[in-house]
Amino acid sequence: MIVARLRTARARAAGIRAVGLAALLGTLLAACTATGTGPDTVATWPAPPTDRPVVDVTFDMAPDLASATGTETVRFTPDQQVCELVFRNWPNKPTAARDGSGLQITEARVGGTGMAPQVAPDPTLVTLPLPACVPAGTAVTADLTFRLTLGKDSGERVGYSPATGTAWFGTAFPLLAWVRGEGWVRDPAVDLYGETATSEDAALALAVTAAAGQEVVATGSAAGTATPAPGRVTHRFTADAVRDAAVSVGAYDVTTREVRGVRVHVATPRSGSRATGDEWIDELDLALQKHGALLGSYPYPDLTATIVPTQSDGVEFPMALQFADDRRAEMPGLVAHEVAHQWFYSLVGNDQARDPWLDEAFATWAQALATGQEDRYRLDRIPGDLRGRTGEPMGYWAGTGDFDRYVRGVYDQGAAALLDARRRAGADRFDAAVRTYLHDNAHRVAGPSDVTAAFRDVPEALRALRDAGALPAD
Repeated sequence: MIVARLRTARARAAGIRAVGLAALLGTLLAACTATGTGPDTVATWPAPPTDRPVVDVTFDMAPDLASATGTETVRFTPDQQVCELVFRNWPNKPTAARDGSGLQITEARVGGTGMAPQVAPDPTLVTLPLPACVPAGTAVTADLTFRLTLGKDSGERVGYSPATGTAWFGTAFPLLAWVRGEGWVRDPAVDLYGETATSEDAALALAVTAAAGQEVVATGSAAGTATPAPGRVTHRFTADAVRDAAVSVGAYDVTTREVRGVRVHVATPRSGSRATGDEWIDELDLALQKHGALLGSYPYPDLTATIVPTQSDGVEFPMALQFADDRRAEMPGLVAHEVAHQWFYSLVGNDQARDPWLDEAFATWAQALATGQEDRYRLDRIPGDLRGRTGEPMGYWAGTGDFDRYVRGVYDQGAAALLDARRRAGADRFDAAVRTYLHDNAHRVAGPSDVTAAFRDVPEALRALRDAGALPAD
């Protein structure tokens, strides 16, 4: 996630910045969860559910990159009766809206019948009431059109830069807010930098139409181009199972290299950047190596990173990352953290508003191990009034009005608890339990009870997480 605006925190903890990287699909080998893994370990992950949602999204960019119009078709099969459909328009959250970003559904049809979208007082929450309730196991199809506005020079995940001729936007289409076994997720959009999105994995088809000569990189694997009109090019991408997506468009130089069987693409503004695309790929390669050895193989065929000069840290999406315009010396903690999110958030999802620690604490833990930063995260450095608060939801942290307290309470304290438990339990036992958690919850939205189940034979970890407030007391 973004650890935004806290440049001074870099001196204290370079690893509290978030990046996203998504994971390759398959079936995890039993040996990978039972024993330690080395750099050359090959691990595949369980296949995603065959009845996962199918999402087809298009963006048609305005010439100045300040806005786009789009369409979306969602086909999904609920596992319980539904009487409405719920989407989240995350560019309307307070921190993005203040920068001038926004997302509006302009037309909606369900099963061919026109619907009037109902926008809640929370502008991110949009409901489509169904004319009749749909029983569990019955497929539902929704067709939407929408308009996306990008904030000028925004430091958020949605924005555009006239000076560099670039645009970047993630979670920028109506996101189906469904979780199997739970139903619709309506967590409030809080006024705090950080993620609050929750969604299931979906099969994604993505098409972005932009001016000829503009580069387009996005979540997914490139699936060809078309020319719908003179001077316009449509770029297509597909992904087998992702819970979110990001796109970058404009005057970019794109550097591509295959590392460890992964096609890595880095988009740097043509106007210039502090580090080259190859330098970013070198650092991404190192993070893939370290995390692959610890957690199991990177779960996707592609990984894309975009350098965004107006951002101060990093943001994670499945198969795609946004990074601040950093120098090479500043990269290690940032890259290691955001790449770790490809396992913790992308492969294994979580309710980011209710349980932000599930991705941020684990990603910070993995980053600390990958970069030798373990000593940055110690329980005796956590302020007394934050101890035992790791499991608090985003609403609590927004209520404090202090982003740094959120970072200290969730990222730092959560990672410190995990590192302390690993020392007490022994690395082999602890790491095997983490891989069990990833394997058992791949392509799911996990909760704290799933951590408890994975660590049932590692009481040291459960005790440490309970003391930190991440898990409920016995």
